[in-house]
Amino acid sequence: MTRKPWQEVAKIAQQARDTSIAQVQPPIPDVPLDLPFNVSDIPRQLLTPAEVEITETAPEVLAQSLASGKLTSVEVVNAFLRRAGLAQRLVNCITELMPQEALERARFLDDYLKEHGKPIGPLHGLPISVKEHIGMKGRGLNAGFVAWWDRVAEEDAHALQILWRAGCVFYARTTQPQTLMHLACSSNLYGETVNPFNRQLTSGGSSGGEGALIGLNGSILGLGTDIGGSIRGPAANNGIYGLRPTGGRFPFDGLIAAKGAHGITPVMGPLSTSRAGLKLLMKTAIDAKPWLKETSLFPFPWRDQESYLDTGSGKKLKIGVMWDDEVIRPHPPVTRALKELVQKLSEVPGIEIVDWKPYRHDYAWERIASLYYCDGGHDDLDILTDGGEPMLPLTEFIIKDNPYRKRLQMEDLWDLLNKNEEYRRAYAKRWNDTATGIDANGHPTGMVDVILCPVGPGAAPPHDQARYWGYTSQWNLLDYPAAVFPVTKVKPEVDVAESDYTPRNEKDEFNYKLYNPETYQEAPVSLQLVARPFEDEKLLEALDYIHEKVPLPFVSRYAREP
Repeated sequence: MTRKPWQEVAKIAQQARDTSIAQVQPPIPDVPLDLPFNVSDIPRQLLTPAEVEITETAPEVLAQSLASGKLTSVEVVNAFLRRAGLAQRLVNCITELMPQEALERARFLDDYLKEHGKPIGPLHGLPISVKEHIGMKGRGLNAGFVAWWDRVAEEDAHALQILWRAGCVFYARTTQPQTLMHLACSSNLYGETVNPFNRQLTSGGSSGGEGALIGLNGSILGLGTDIGGSIRGPAANNGIYGLRPTGGRFPFDGLIAAKGAHGITPVMGPLSTSRAGLKLLMKTAIDAKPWLKETSLFPFPWRDQESYLDTGSGKKLKIGVMWDDEVIRPHPPVTRALKELVQKLSEVPGIEIVDWKPYRHDYAWERIASLYYCDGGHDDLDILTDGGEPMLPLTEFIIKDNPYRKRLQMEDLWDLLNKNEEYRRAYAKRWNDTATGIDANGHPTGMVDVILCPVGPGAAPPHDQARYWGYTSQWNLLDYPAAVFPVTKVKPEVDVAESDYTPRNEKDEFNYKLYNPETYQEAPVSLQLVARPFEDEKLLEALDYIHEKVPLPFVSRYAREP
């Protein structure tokens, strides 16, 4: 089949996106030709006060206003369409807006509420943005490949079917990187998605469009995917909340990807401007009993009826703090954020802080970097060749420069999977060894409840420099649920570079040389909370408890607020 040059395909893709945005009424405001490096405050200056108020309301609060009829779905959807269109002009995060379909859905929901006097479901009228990687019936499904530009989803992904029945409105689809396997967001189809707080830096990836859009409140609740940090990286970089659930809990059917990335369990999960938004999406999806259709899912409900921490009975929340992974030392802003939070947490009577010693995280990267490409990456390379598109720097990094990538024979795969299971058992033992006692059934007690650690070795990296995945991919290998939350911002006058640091290895040296305080100014600094498999509910409860005791973030995302 003769294909168009990749530049022509990209032009068609971008024209289709621009046409969809042009349909929004009233038209999207013009933005300054010479954008500042921090554009986070611009939407507040160009939208109406009502639009600003709606789009900066937390999803759980907005859901209540929609269910009660205080706000109509039409006015809410209109506000988010306009802010999302504005976000595209500021950071290049949208592949498609759907104003006609979204407003038709909104009118239906408003009429339903008037007729029946009750909402259609827990997400009634709530706008939700979706990473383009997640199938939407009749719409493109390209995984960041030029060759797949004309692929179309035959049906909605399972998660979208569930959320639709719960009453949500889909209105925006967001950017993703070439091959999906970047912790940044650049493709030949749409170009680079930049960070709204510092346009010199990446929005993260692969759910980078979601991260940037939600960071600008062009969405307050969205869906991403994660196989090595693709929800958590964008959440951290853009100062929002993100959850990588345990595999097998959140519905996953209906995505498209090259065949190489199946040695590690990929997951779908939420990104949001609030912690409650994470729980709202998880609970809604799991309450629908998705395992009845998607048989790979585990058949148990969202279990938040009672406390998993039991702090009311005098038990302390025990937090293991991993200061670094002993492979790459975090930049000064990350270490400062961790120190400041740990200091405040250590003053809380209901919290116990202990150090967490990482266990062979360099070895874990070898395992996961091998399993990302069981076919040696040939499927991805063939698709890139088919589209005639150039390989971008971070694709080169994870495929061509990956020393652990090779085509695996069956025996190799068996060996890797066996080593992974051995590693998981060893890590579980490390966790069990934090116990302070044994109960009547011989089970350890007094163990660490959650691990507090960096999300990455720095704040959002400069473009094409997101080359260390270990702080997030570690938990993909172990299949531990992990949540990201904002803490502070980079402060160049405080977060000075360490002039006398001796790097541990080449990776550490690369990361050390990246750091210049001025380069990272205004960038959000986030941290990560990790729990054991299937303790997703406990993880989010612990996150809530920490925020209850120590108000976070310490610094607002917005430029004009302290």
